[in-house]
Formats: sequence, structure tokens, C-alpha cells
Amino acid sequence: MKRISGFLLFTLLALTGMQARAVDYSLPDIHGRMQSLDQYRGKWVIVNYWATWCVTCRKELPDLIALHEKFRAQDVVVVGINFEVIDTARLTAFVREAGINYQVLRTAPVKQTPLGPVPALPVTYIINPAGEVVAGEIGLVSQAGLEDYLASQGIVARPASVAADGV
Repeated sequence: MKRISGFLLFTLLALTGMQARAVDYSLPDIHGRMQSLDQYRGKWVIVNYWATWCVTCRKELPDLIALHEKFRAQDVVVVGINFEVIDTARLTAFVREAGINYQVLRTAPVKQTPLGPVPALPVTYIINPAGEVVAGEIGLVSQAGLEDYLASQGIVARPASVAADGV
């Protein structure tokens, strides 16, 4: 049986008419230090907008944690952008308790970010090594869907179960 990816990354870009463009974006991390997406140039970056109160966001956290752990040595990293007004101590405790192993940045909710719109949570964008936004998704993402996209771009090897099916 063929495994079909539910991760339709080009949907958001097609709907918004966005084109790949270089983006730099600086936000504070959970320790108050400014971090820039530009520091990840040369890597593929999965940027996930989320909030602690968002049930769907919490559901996808384990997949984002696993993806970051699996591919960070292959120049694929996850960056979470907490998209809510929340006390720093509460957010830091949540990050620790959830086992989030990737960089978490903070911003207050806005309709439009330098990466694109955030009409609902979660929203995920993919940035290529040149710093260009190349794909995005509104809603739940999965490790399998993200891996499928990265494999389709030749970034990571296609999972054995997919390769065996010829997908």
C-alpha cells in the first residue's frame, strides 16, 4: 500500500501568492537573547508557529522534536516561535516539561510575519539554505509529512517504507 503524505506544503504558498524570497527575522529566545533566522543560513529550517494553549500545536510537538533530533546533524533544524502573550517562567517550564529540544523564540500574535501570514495555529514554514521561504502549511504537521517533503527535495533519504512502495 502506498503511503500518501498529508503534508501539502505548497498549499499555503499558492493561496497567498508567495514566492521564494530571502528573509531574516530576529526574535528573543526564552532567555531574552535576540536570535536571528539568518544564523541558520546554509541549513534547511522548519519554522513552526505555536502556542501552549493550542491543542493541535501540542499534538505535533513530539513529531517536531523527533524530526529535529533525527536530522539536525544533516543541516535540518526546527525553530519554534511561540505565538502568544505568556509569562516567561511559564513558557520556560512548558518547554522543559514538553522536552522541546530545539530553539524556541517568542513573539506576540500578529496577522502577518516576515515569513508570511499566521491566520490560525499552528503554521509551519520551510526555509531553504539560502534563507528563502519555499513552503508552508496551516494546521497539523507530522514527522512523516515533513520527511516526505525533505526527501522530495533531495535533502534527506526517503524512508525505507516509502522507497519500497515506489512513492
